Amino acid sequence: MAAERLAGPAPGRRPAGDGLAEWAARTGRRRDAVPARGGLRFAFYGRVSTEDWQDPVTSRARRLAQAQALVAGYGPITGEYFDAGQSRVLPWACRPQAAALLAAMAGPDPGFDAIVVGE
Repeated sequence: MAAERLAGPAPGRRPAGDGLAEWAARTGRRRDAVPARGGLRFAFYGRVSTEDWQDPVTSRARRLAQAQALVAGYGPITGEYFDAGQSRVLPWACRPQAAALLAAMAGPDPGFDAIVVGE
């Protein structure tokens, strides 16, 4: 059980009492078009504040890889939103890609069921 928590569930399998899958089922956002294998569809959001101290390309790649590892076994990342040069103190609506993510969420099918944040 502890090893499963660290490594995540086996591909295509969700642990019993999976809160994330239960949440997605309750929201009614899942559609029949979502493949049974892979479960949830995720949007990735990441942000890097300063190009002076962090390389946006390297930061994005690292954060995306960490997000993919986190959702492995739960489903694919089907959308990516990444803000470079945006401070975390700014509200999401004031960051271009975060605002685009919020706008996508307002639609009938944004192409994802949940969001994974690489911060």
